[in-house]
Amino acid sequence: MAGPKQQLLASYTSEGEPSRQTHRWRKSWAGALPGGGGYQGLISDALSKFAVPGVVSIAKLKAGLSILELFHGETLAFKDLAMTCTVRFLEYFLRKDGSRATILVGTSGDTGGSAICSARGLAGVDVVVVFPRGRITPVQERQMTTNLEDNVHVFAADGTSDDIDVPLRRLFADQDLVKRHGLMSLNSVNMARILVQLAHFLFAYLRLSGVDKTRAGQPLPALDMVVPTGGAGNIAAGCIVKHMGVPLRFVAMVNSNDILCRAVQKGDFSMAPIVTQTLAPAIDIQDPYNMERVLWLLSGKNGPLVKQMLEEFQKSQRLPLSDTLHKELSSLMSSGSVCDKGIVEAMQRCWEENHYLVCPHTAVAVWYHYQTPPRPGENRCYVATASPAKFQAAVQEAGLSLELPEAVRALESKATRYTDLELGEDWEARLRERIEAIGSARARGSPFFST
Repeated sequence: MAGPKQQLLASYTSEGEPSRQTHRWRKSWAGALPGGGGYQGLISDALSKFAVPGVVSIAKLKAGLSILELFHGETLAFKDLAMTCTVRFLEYFLRKDGSRATILVGTSGDTGGSAICSARGLAGVDVVVVFPRGRITPVQERQMTTNLEDNVHVFAADGTSDDIDVPLRRLFADQDLVKRHGLMSLNSVNMARILVQLAHFLFAYLRLSGVDKTRAGQPLPALDMVVPTGGAGNIAAGCIVKHMGVPLRFVAMVNSNDILCRAVQKGDFSMAPIVTQTLAPAIDIQDPYNMERVLWLLSGKNGPLVKQMLEEFQKSQRLPLSDTLHKELSSLMSSGSVCDKGIVEAMQRCWEENHYLVCPHTAVAVWYHYQTPPRPGENRCYVATASPAKFQAAVQEAGLSLELPEAVRALESKATRYTDLELGEDWEARLRERIEAIGSARARGSPFFST
């Protein structure tokens, strides 16, 4: 007889991604979601605009290079999968309660566009997004600024994504503001997003680990997941799946902003003096806030300890990990750091060997493949987080070319709307003022923007 884990995993092997999403959400939100299969309708609606029938897909290339494509949503980034589901559930609960929400999002590139695409035009929701001006690609920027719906508010800040996080944290710490305006986040600090992301790790395991060939009584085969990461949200989701008993091993790959790599290799969880601007801008992050969740799991779910550690990190911007935590972290994952030169080389080699074009973030993961090829019998998956169409400068830097999708080409001719946040301004005050003004307009039943 197969064990309970094998039976459960076997029950998923013949199902598509939407069905797996349904199972994951049903278990996580039991009792809260609508009955009679209503949750299936919410998830089906959320995933209805993806470009491939299975929502995600796997490209099997030469020499064991298996790429998990998570970029088939409307904004061509992996954020779309979790974002669309989370927003559909949010809309359901707001309607059920007759309440409103103001979504406040800071973005390093992809989160903002995905949040706007998922929430634009929805009754009961306003979405306020702040992006780092000049530090994202033109496509990423226009996916935000060309949305002229009345419930979309975009700010361009003269700083880094880590700079943006500072006033956002202060606003969320104001419980009166949060309660009066239903203030919430759609960054990966929102646990609902992390829960949705569990599904694609399970999907990859079922497709690439060989579990379907495992005989009763045999141990479950392991799968290495190579994940390009900045804020560590995707890695946190994978760690939860591992904690649930799925035998995953992780390689957390970063660009020149290498705080996570230093933490894994040396126990040095400390911020560099500056955020380095790279060809992979969505992971130009020195404060990977989802590491709080990873450390919580590794510490035996010791909330007070992790709270104390992270408060110290926010004050001093450095946190030497204890020997025990460092050992647990380095046992959970390995890590590597890639400079722009390595990113370009990985993009070029992947194209030369496979005629397959990867975005610069995916190249951060693929670089590991070329430096450390999988051994015979080793199962490995590389996570592709975005389409190369969003990163044309990086593609050109690699001496490559691509045909842009019509949706990307159309962005050039669209009108834009956004508000600047200049260096030296009080960003917290400016955003607070906008949130209050939104609340006043909605209380009057008036549109916010004049036509």
